[in-house]
Amino acid sequence: MKFAKRNDYIEVSEIREILKVTEKPEIISFAGGLPAPELFPVEEIKTVCQEVLRTNSQSALQYSTTEGYVPLREAICKRMKNQGIDTKVEDIMITSGSQQGLDLSGKVFIDKDDVIICESPTYLAAIKAFKTYLPNFKEVPMDESGMIMEELEKVLKETPNAKFIYTIPDFQNPTGRTMSLSRRKKLVDLANKYDIAVIEDNPYGEVRFAGESIPPVKSFDTEGRVIYLSTFSKIFCPGFRIGWMCASETLMKKYVPFKQSTDLHSDIFAQMVTAKYMELFNIDDHIEKIKATYRHRRELMIECIQKEFPDGTKHTLPEGGLFMWVELPKGIKAKEVFQVALEKNVAFVPGDSFFPNGGCENTFRLNYSNMPDERIVEGIRRLGMVLKSFIK
Repeated sequence: MKFAKRNDYIEVSEIREILKVTEKPEIISFAGGLPAPELFPVEEIKTVCQEVLRTNSQSALQYSTTEGYVPLREAICKRMKNQGIDTKVEDIMITSGSQQGLDLSGKVFIDKDDVIICESPTYLAAIKAFKTYLPNFKEVPMDESGMIMEELEKVLKETPNAKFIYTIPDFQNPTGRTMSLSRRKKLVDLANKYDIAVIEDNPYGEVRFAGESIPPVKSFDTEGRVIYLSTFSKIFCPGFRIGWMCASETLMKKYVPFKQSTDLHSDIFAQMVTAKYMELFNIDDHIEKIKATYRHRRELMIECIQKEFPDGTKHTLPEGGLFMWVELPKGIKAKEVFQVALEKNVAFVPGDSFFPNGGCENTFRLNYSNMPDERIVEGIRRLGMVLKSFIK
């Protein structure tokens, strides 16, 4: 059989392979970006599903429009306006998770050998989505305030043919860092100056449990060049795979045909259930419960790290989201640590996979949202013991 050459560049997701291992009940997993399942509003969803089927069963089970269910798009517009993004229903398209928005962006923008610009490190699944279209990656270093704008401008000057800038400004995956207000404004200024699109991936923005909220990059967009992606996966039900894209009319006309050719439309029943839930219940109250739980688990994990990890390790202090980032002394390879940790039934994600051009093998990502207290305490204790065997 003869296959497309892109198969030579696409590998299975390292995180997905790790998650297969961590499905064993004895494994304490800090690997996946999994929300806390005990917070899913199961009883409310039972009520909502019955109501949708009682009042609108034929539409709920029928084919639907590509752009998505209008009442849900209207509800999203209202929520986005509260965040400083003045948009309209026509600028919103429902996607199968924000992951589909990344893949569609690859279809819209990337030809073979094009350059895309991203933070270093960046979201592993975004790298996978973009790699399908065979681009080259230019990485921009970060500090605790996010992507460094002086470094970004250097890259923009050196690569005038770059297609877009990809950023996760809020509680970045994998580092947990947040881009400062001034850098968000500067990012838009640079995008305007160098005539380049920006893809703002914001799945975690509503899960802020410390510090002050910062408006999205999209809120500073004056020329319609920022494509905003988000999802209900972190604030409602990840299994529904309901995400959305917000873009100008000109850009949306590019995206809709690719969405049609991919899946026609996203799950209409899940869209209607999500919209009805927001009509019958207060999703903000639900989000507050999520934030309180994640705040507690983050604080517990930090407390345990400070107690159990050896000197020489560093970690970020996220103000929201699901992840923190650990840096080990130079020369220590996180993949080797991972193999030993797995023998102790504890797992994380080695950091080198988050760098599209490789490197930085002395880093790893921890998730604090999914494990209950006792497993966080025990898991960090075991991981600390493993690290002490590597760091003398």
